[in-house]
Amino acid sequence: MEELLELKSLLLKGDTKGALAIVEELEEMSRDDKINNISSYGVILLLHLIKQQAENRTTRSWDVSIRNSVRQIQTKNKRRKAGGYYLTPEELRLALEEAYPTAIDQASLEVEEGRYEPEELAQKVNQESIINQALALIVLPKQ
Repeated sequence: MEELLELKSLLLKGDTKGALAIVEELEEMSRDDKINNISSYGVILLLHLIKQQAENRTTRSWDVSIRNSVRQIQTKNKRRKAGGYYLTPEELRLALEEAYPTAIDQASLEVEEGRYEPEELAQKVNQESIINQALALIVLPKQ
């Protein structure tokens, strides 16, 4: 809110350069918020894909969670008015890679009732395969 008041003040003073700097800052804050939101859903998506691979099975609950996470990522990534996307597929991959350690930590508590430490679980599953699978689900058009 403080930024908006400052922006208004700068515009009223005719300080276009200062106003544009505030607009750029607001854009960056908005993009960071989108990335954080996408990353949060990415952790949930990866968590369930890790569990599927580690346990070589799935449940309806995991499947629903995967679908919901994919939908949320697709929705959050779409620019409504301007069109296009906030994150490119390459940036989505990077966000998933950054979310992966958190997903491994959480999955270690759930896979086979917490049998593995995060490091052990990380050795049991294929990170590249899981991230590729997540990315493929996300970049497919909405159904």
